[in-house]
Amino acid sequence: MNDVAALATNAGVNLAPPGKRARFTSRMRLLRHSDFERVYKKGRRHFAPHMTVFYLLRERGEGWRVGFTVGKVLGGAVERNRIKRRLREAVRLQWPEVCIPADVVLNPKKSVLKIEFGELETEIASAFAVMQKSLGKRTQ
Repeated sequence: MNDVAALATNAGVNLAPPGKRARFTSRMRLLRHSDFERVYKKGRRHFAPHMTVFYLLRERGEGWRVGFTVGKVLGGAVERNRIKRRLREAVRLQWPEVCIPADVVLNPKKSVLKIEFGELETEIASAFAVMQKSLGKRTQ
């Protein structure tokens, strides 16, 4: 199976073969400050026990784009990077199958460092389900 076919079957997620590291491509991430601001100002919120999830339906594009905001209030660089790594991996494992064009920003709480990884995955999966339900109504 070539790379294009692999991306197509996994809803745009770059799931690497065994032994290779899977990565978020630039199409899967929110990168610009203006995109983050647009999601904060115009988007909706979902409050979960260990994070707040902001999301907004896009007019153009395809698939989800995810961004993470981990401020200095959550700890030093080591702790912030650990939070981001945990969130990225949980999002990668729970990536939604439905390709709704939406931007998502995850704003974690410090408790993300203390909870079990399985609990974090469950919380991300339920947040994606809530977003799909909410955004699915808007696209119909």
